[in-house]
Amino acid sequence: MRRRSLHCASILALAAGALILTDCSTTQTRISEHPDLYRNISRRDQALINQEQIRIGMSRPAVWLAWGSPDRRIIGNMNGTSTETWIYTYYASCPYCPYQRLDEYFGAPLYDPFCYSWFPPSIPYPGKLVTFARGKAMSFQYVKSH
Repeated sequence: MRRRSLHCASILALAAGALILTDCSTTQTRISEHPDLYRNISRRDQALINQEQIRIGMSRPAVWLAWGSPDRRIIGNMNGTSTETWIYTYYASCPYCPYQRLDEYFGAPLYDPFCYSWFPPSIPYPGKLVTFARGKAMSFQYVKSH
């Protein structure tokens, strides 16, 4: 019985790891897996894709080749035209420095669950956004790194 549960747990862990790793693709792997998409894109856009950049007027497949699959998609409407916004989520790890305030009754530091965490807290934020109308990128934003 114990061996069977260990076997099931290892299969589940392997499947979860495969699911996580299959979503991690680079621009070059997307291009090599879909050469037909890349060939049908203009040379100007191919140069931008190779630099992981996009431009206004770029098609959805070209943006996908440059930036990959979005984490979220938002459907909307702007001036009677249907739009779709792709959101790419980034995560920031912030160092946590608890202030050691003493407990007024016992004189010991207060319990802080983040202080004893194995993993530092990470904060999700939208790192890139691109909005499409009529199949073309009409606006985009990204967080500029320092």
